[in-house]
Amino acid sequence: MKQTLARALVEIDLGALQRNGAAVARRAGVPLLPMIKADAYGLGAKGALRALDVLEPWGYGVATVIEGEELRHLGVSRPIVIFTPLLEAELLRARTARLTPALGFPREIEAWLRSGGGAWHLSIDTGMSRAGIPWREIDQIAQLTALAPPEGAFTHFHSAELNDGTLGRQEALFRDAISRLPSRPRLLHADNSAAIARKGRSAWDLVRPGIFLYGVGSGSTADLQPEPVVHLRAPIVEIRNLEAGDTVSYDATLRVERAARIATLAIGYADGYPRSLSQVGSVLVGGTIAPIAGTVTMDMTMIDVTTVKCEVGDPVTLIGRSGDTVLTVERVADDASMSPYELLTGLRSRVEKTYTGP
Repeated sequence: MKQTLARALVEIDLGALQRNGAAVARRAGVPLLPMIKADAYGLGAKGALRALDVLEPWGYGVATVIEGEELRHLGVSRPIVIFTPLLEAELLRARTARLTPALGFPREIEAWLRSGGGAWHLSIDTGMSRAGIPWREIDQIAQLTALAPPEGAFTHFHSAELNDGTLGRQEALFRDAISRLPSRPRLLHADNSAAIARKGRSAWDLVRPGIFLYGVGSGSTADLQPEPVVHLRAPIVEIRNLEAGDTVSYDATLRVERAARIATLAIGYADGYPRSLSQVGSVLVGGTIAPIAGTVTMDMTMIDVTTVKCEVGDPVTLIGRSGDTVLTVERVADDASMSPYELLTGLRSRVEKTYTGP
């Protein structure tokens, strides 16, 4: 790696991704509806499909028509559910690509029927206040569902990671809404991987794992923990010796108090490594923790290697495993005061991606 790593590189372990999916499926006891929106959370839909399709999921979840069309171009024949509400102008494209829209309000269902219709899933809002018909207004669409029964129905948990009682309350509201429909849709789904980690076997017909697949768990106390999938590395491209009083990076945010050794990495916030990690983040150099020195810049990041043995060309791990030590996505995101979702999807296309595993 020392000779071949020229710039930042994301190594994606598809074997770990596949095992994470299998673990969710075993615990849930129902077929998977994996979320591979946003290009599989920034890690590449093509690779994710290679790992997940072996598990024979019922279908896949995306956020946009374009994402669904891309999956069709990649050869996906399974159902593809679009979970973001669509405008009427998008419905014909969705139907042409054999995509399954998530619909809630009467105008959305009627527009889908006018476009020619097809399979659709009923989106029921039980507390997110983001998309879907509010559970208390379900009677508004009862007649429409009798005319064009939805293939499935679902809700979205807003706090599945928390032990605050809201998950149970949302499930109760979902059951109430379903009971008021003329007939039960064939496929009900509500559980994400965080819910399965807490509850165990699913009470529904499908389970919708998302970021768990890509190596991010639901806290240290969860019964189900994922394997690391993402390993972000960059080479040391320069090393310099500083004297007391010397400064590092823009705005001289670091002024060393004693002699120090500073290494420069070929990665910056234009690659998706957050600027908010300036002065607070850490990396792994040969398994040893080294702090970020000064401000993360657009193309380069400096680290303090005063007490770390290293040389130009050595790979440094910014996310993932080095030796027996792991910098989890959760830890790096926490240091950056951001969501793990934001961190993963923020890894830019400039960062080369390589895949290992199946």
